Formats: sequence, C-alpha cells, structure tokens
Amino acid sequence: MIDLTPLDVRKKKDDFRRSVRGYDAQQVDAFLAVVADCLERHVREHVVLSDRIEQQKHQLESYRARERALNEALLAAQELREEARLQSERDATVRVREAEMRAEAVLSDAERAVRLCHDKVEDLKATRGRFLASLRKLFERFEEYLDFEDERFGDGASDVDRFIERLRGMSGGSEPVEPTRDGAPAAAGDASPPPPSISRVDVGGSGAAST
Repeated sequence: MIDLTPLDVRKKKDDFRRSVRGYDAQQVDAFLAVVADCLERHVREHVVLSDRIEQQKHQLESYRARERALNEALLAAQELREEARLQSERDATVRVREAEMRAEAVLSDAERAVRLCHDKVEDLKATRGRFLASLRKLFERFEEYLDFEDERFGDGASDVDRFIERLRGMSGGSEPVEPTRDGAPAAAGDASPPPPSISRVDVGGSGAAST
C-alpha cells in the first residue's frame, strides 16, 4: 500500500489525463481538495497522538522505574525489619540468660549465707550447751564444797555462811573469796583437812570440770 500525503493528493489532479467522457474536472478537483484536507487533519492528529504516545511511554517507563524502586525499597525494608526482629529476639534471649545467671548467682550466694548462718547458730548452740554443762558441773562442785563446809563447821560457821552468800549473790558487789592453796576459802583457826578442790572449768571444750 502506497502512503499518500496531502501534497500527493493535491498534485494528483495534474496527473490525470483529460478525456471527453471523463469525470467533471471541477468536481474531481474539489473532491481531491477535501481528501487532501482530511489527510492533513489526520496527519496532524497522527503526529499529535504519536507525540502523546511517546510521552505516555516515557511516563509509563518512569512509573515502572519508580515501581521497581519502591518494590526494592519495600523488600529492603522488610528484610531490615526481619533482621531487626531477629536481632531483638537474640538480644532479648541473651539478656534473659544473663538475668537468669545473675539470679542463680544471687540465689547461690543467699543459700551459702543461710548455710553459714545455720552452721554458726549450730556452733553457738553447741557452745552454749557445753557452757551450761560446765556451769552445771561447777555448781555441783560448789554444792559438794558447801556440804563439806556445813559438815565441818556445823551451825556456828559464820565464815561459811558469808561464803555461801557470796557464791549465791556474785553480782551483789561482795568481796572476792580468797582461796587457799588447795582451792578452799581460808577460815580463821582452820586446822581441818582441805575440802574437795574446785579447779578450772572448761566452758568451751568438753564441758567437764577437772578435780
């Protein structure tokens, strides 16, 4: 198919041969003018539409490029968000583990302190028991000594009475008892054999008094 331009149509009227029985020349020329005008209008519209199509193509390509960029940015944001979430979970796991380890250490220290306190309390109880046993043994020895003095001096033993009062009221501020060489208190005119001696009492050891 031959492409025609408006100029080709306008020049075409000079190419037709003249004949007696041919078409009316004026009508043909008028029709060719109309056809040429239509072709010019269509050509102008075609040029305008072609320009618009090119512009639309450029805009479409620009939109597609923006869409690709947005998709890539969205994908990168999703990957970054996922990485941040995973990192947050890892950090949270590490912090929880560290907190658990610190809690276990604190609990272990507390249990160790409780055991030490319990052991000290038990030691103090044992020491108290030994002290009470030693003190009880000491009082028993004092009782034996007092009985011995009662038997030796009888009812008129004022020195023994004073000594008994001193023993039973040690916190009353009385004078200390002066023991003899054998451990018994000295008494005036005492020529009797020495009473049972009261020696050192081990309050922190076995709990028995030596005689």
